[in-house]
Amino acid sequence: EIHELDVHVWGGLLILVVLLLELADRVVMKRDLEIAKDIQAWLLPGTPLQIPGYGIAYATRPANTVAGDYYDVILRPGATPSEDRVLFVVADVAGKSIPAAMLMATFQASLRTLTNSHEPLAQVVADLNRYACSNSQGGARFTTAFLAELDPATGELVYVNAGHNVPILRRKSGVIERPEVGGIPIGILAEATYQVGTTRLDSGDWLVIFTDGVVEAFNAAGEEYDEPRLIQLVDRGCGSPPAELLRGLLTELDVFVGNTPQHDDMTCLLLKRG
Repeated sequence: EIHELDVHVWGGLLILVVLLLELADRVVMKRDLEIAKDIQAWLLPGTPLQIPGYGIAYATRPANTVAGDYYDVILRPGATPSEDRVLFVVADVAGKSIPAAMLMATFQASLRTLTNSHEPLAQVVADLNRYACSNSQGGARFTTAFLAELDPATGELVYVNAGHNVPILRRKSGVIERPEVGGIPIGILAEATYQVGTTRLDSGDWLVIFTDGVVEAFNAAGEEYDEPRLIQLVDRGCGSPPAELLRGLLTELDVFVGNTPQHDDMTCLLLKRG
């Protein structure tokens, strides 16, 4: 009986040690995830760039501790201030959590490096794609992206839609246009070519760039938030500043999904010409 008791005691102690080791691993993993979250937050832009005559707002909500979504607003200085351009980017890396976050950081670093050149947008995207293909595991780790370069003086906009959700371009008149010219997602085919679309933002026009996590957010009944709801929200808030409309969108998404856990990151970038 004493021997059986010893076996049970040692067995219990062994299980306790295993549980403690697993708990320690989980604590370390959680700490590492929090560090990764802090690093990722540092990589994303802080206060929006101030562009006279324009309003900008953006936000992201990770489905997990870290995200595979990326957004940025990058100033591309010209030879003179009148030649300055501003690049707006929203991207969504295939996959979730740490692997997607690592690729997001790589995407950000390569894009920032490429935009330091004076190459046109089409060349920047082609170079970005070639680099992404070298570490995309044969195209399995691709990235959808929408990149738009603005001439603040004229409102002229050149853009490339690399397999991304088509943004909403809402004219002051209420007409909706969809900038869809571009090509396949980045990181699939090194020789892929990308077309450049052109449009123009006039006073009162909105550009709404988003990831699929916004329009595919779902509630307890399995209904998706979908694009018509997003367009209606922009219609209702078109007279507001972008920061206010963005708050309204996040609030509406909160009400819509309730307590339903989401499986995808939500990111939205708003640009309005005053």
